[in-house]
Amino acid sequence: MRLTLLIMQLRAVVIAGALAAGLAAGAVPAQAAPAACGDPVTHQIADVQGAGAATPLAGQTVRVEGVVTGDFQNADQLKGFFVQDPTPDRDPATSDGIFVYGTQPVAPGDRVRVTGRVSEYSGATQITPTAVDACGRGSIRPAPVRLPLPPGVTLERYEGVLTTFLQPLTATETYQLGRYGEVTLAAGGRLYQPTDGRPGVTQAANNARRLLLDDGSTVQNPASVPFTAPRAVRIGDVTAGVTGVVSEAFGLHRLQPTRKVTFAPLNARPARPAAVRGNVKVASFNTLNWFTTLRSRGATTEAERDRQLAKLVAALRGLDADVVGLMEVENNGDTAIGALVEALNAAVGAGTYAWVRHPYPGDDQIHVAAIYKTAKVRPQGDAISSDDPVYDRPPLVQTFAPVAGGTPFTLLVNHLKSKGCTDATGGDADQGDGQGCYNARRVAQATALRDLAASVPNPLVLGDLNAYAAEDPVKILKAAGFVSQTERYVRPADRYSYVFDGQSGELDHVLAGGGLTRKVSGATIWHINADEPLILDYNTEYNPPGLYRPDAYRSSDHDPVLVGLDLR
Repeated sequence: MRLTLLIMQLRAVVIAGALAAGLAAGAVPAQAAPAACGDPVTHQIADVQGAGAATPLAGQTVRVEGVVTGDFQNADQLKGFFVQDPTPDRDPATSDGIFVYGTQPVAPGDRVRVTGRVSEYSGATQITPTAVDACGRGSIRPAPVRLPLPPGVTLERYEGVLTTFLQPLTATETYQLGRYGEVTLAAGGRLYQPTDGRPGVTQAANNARRLLLDDGSTVQNPASVPFTAPRAVRIGDVTAGVTGVVSEAFGLHRLQPTRKVTFAPLNARPARPAAVRGNVKVASFNTLNWFTTLRSRGATTEAERDRQLAKLVAALRGLDADVVGLMEVENNGDTAIGALVEALNAAVGAGTYAWVRHPYPGDDQIHVAAIYKTAKVRPQGDAISSDDPVYDRPPLVQTFAPVAGGTPFTLLVNHLKSKGCTDATGGDADQGDGQGCYNARRVAQATALRDLAASVPNPLVLGDLNAYAAEDPVKILKAAGFVSQTERYVRPADRYSYVFDGQSGELDHVLAGGGLTRKVSGATIWHINADEPLILDYNTEYNPPGLYRPDAYRSSDHDPVLVGLDLR
């Protein structure tokens, strides 16, 4: 029933877009310009745009004629309008639309002659007008465009042109929604990381499927954020019939919509993780810098810290795991982890959870941690770690046994070196293979982890490995006999825990070694974070206050992973 309803919603979006485009396509042809329209034109718009990436007429004064297709003149918008030639030339390499940087009493459908100086700004050709003369009314039919574009064609061909995308487009990135009003769309569904082990996925193919949807503005942190009502758009939601003018800024082509864009909510929020069965549930969760120290890597104020804590507690309650490996907890002894457990127990019952004391947390600002339900499992012996200098954040290793009796297992919580390139040199520099910086360091860490796991019973390696499923560190563990439980139990379309640059992938892993795989009863990834816009998190500096909720959604930037173990 739910699937049928969602399909009907998407169909309604597609039909609405098609009808809107059809009305535009059937509009009355552009009217001839009155004789008293001003001085004759000196160039067609195509002459000004030229066949290359930049205008051949930079610095010259020109007079062009066209129909206004997009009006973005307000102070909180682009401070200009788009004009398109209703009698284009026959060269497909030259665009027939252009941006006019200035405020004039014009509106869409006005036919105008624009006199002004030609220039390039942030990659786009524009005219700064000295005169804009009204010539009557006209209309422009939106150019139909499908992604990916034909070989050799780029959106440069459509710069300044009114276009429509009738195909369904999926939201694949919302990171800049709150700051710049941007959503990245993709044809053919969301984009996945090329190094995540999915057939046919390449960076070139991903780039060809992208379209950046803008909001007709360059204002940062707008008071009214688009696509947040009645609920914020999630990655995986779908729209169709998107119509607007193609522009270019900050190195990217983008679409400035001239009609309202509506998303069908095809990626509903999961209220709870899927069932994983078993008698012991184990989770991995990156907390996104849970710090009790203010103005460090986490919250900057007490109010933010309280908001962050409320969301983390909501997520942990929803997971309801018996053991949880945590990443990005402040490395300040028992203070941060203790505060988290105290708040969690206040919500679920005193004494429900306890934490494992890390014997060697290292000297990074963050460390890994583990919590467990005292009524379900019991630590066997003391936790161990490693003082091998290869680790930035030493792993936490603890063996647990079910209180009710059964097979013990050993939790190995990890957070390998990130892909950031700060201070990366030599083999740690980006090798251009899609694995980012510090892959050599992560390989060394994964090798050391493999050797450490070989010395403990029934190892369960989990955590943020900062490596996608087909990257070298994960391959090392798999070659040693470790088995990805999400690859066993999660369908490929849902097998992701993180979104970077509009591409979804699995950075957070749960791998079982030895005979433990036979005791895994299920695995799931609870998509409460990666698909959610950044503006829903705990921050107060820029996020609209009405969007915050003390719930699990956007409690972090990583989705938690949950597995079930049948240890009876």
